[in-house]
Amino acid sequence: MRLFVTGGAGFIGSNYIRRALENGDQVTSFDALTYAGNLSTVKDLDGKPGYTFVQGDIRDLDAVKRAMQGHDAVVHFAAESHVDRSIAGPQEFVSTNCVGTSIVMHAALQNEIDRVLHISTDETYGSIEEGSFSETDRLGPRSPYSASKAGSDLIALSYFTTYGLNVSVSRASNNYGPYQHPEKLIPRFTTNLLEGKKVPLMGDGGNVRDWMYVDDHCSGVDVVLRNGEAGEIYNIGAGNEISNREITETLLDLLGKDESFITPIPDRLGHDRRYSVDTSKAQELGWKPQQDVRSGLEATVRWYVDNRWWWEPLKLRDDATGGV
Repeated sequence: MRLFVTGGAGFIGSNYIRRALENGDQVTSFDALTYAGNLSTVKDLDGKPGYTFVQGDIRDLDAVKRAMQGHDAVVHFAAESHVDRSIAGPQEFVSTNCVGTSIVMHAALQNEIDRVLHISTDETYGSIEEGSFSETDRLGPRSPYSASKAGSDLIALSYFTTYGLNVSVSRASNNYGPYQHPEKLIPRFTTNLLEGKKVPLMGDGGNVRDWMYVDDHCSGVDVVLRNGEAGEIYNIGAGNEISNREITETLLDLLGKDESFITPIPDRLGHDRRYSVDTSKAQELGWKPQQDVRSGLEATVRWYVDNRWWWEPLKLRDDATGGV
């Protein structure tokens, strides 16, 4: 299959491309190379048969339409994705996530693409005290990031309803693993501890997330892309619900540190307490997550230990710019 992957130099997109190339697909990676997407992330892909990189902005219709021509399917990962950054600057999130998604869908329609998968997040549902969200539940986003992703989901699905575009949506739980930018909780805490620094734990640390190793997400994306139905939504999660404090304590244990390395900080504005999604619909397509949290975190820590060349420049750049 000839795949057009937006956000291919980012965390999840780059991991997905590696899987696709191993499966024998041809891939064009389209990425604007913002702070979260950089060529060092896909350095190992240079020269691989079937792989092409195109730098471009998903808000540029002509560029997207031109680069997308001749492909069988589109996998749309590209997005602004960090909640704290969305609180500090929401306009960029609306522009990239909503306008950009509209342009990707429009380009797919004009290019008569056979299949489009829009990648979203479980954060669009909002917080849930008990039970799990299903795909038909009402959306309740509570941050500029999750609101912009909810909007992008509706935009993508409107192209199915209005124009008949073969598009579906997947909503994933929190990802972690290799090549995740060190602004996010697990790589931030891991790299801080490797540098002998303390880790900033928000609030009481009781916020619960379903942590999914990135390879499990990528396998779920591939199953939905190939087997999912047009106009449908599929939740992808690992069933690994664990609090931020428990994640922190596990990382401390893996890196030989004690709780004196935890620095409590004020909670995030509007911080959702718990995310949980019912993944039975995706599993009916033949997908099942493989990685438990402990072994996934062990693999992730090993990767960051072995790849300081990748994350140290990113942290230095963020420290120099104040992280924005």
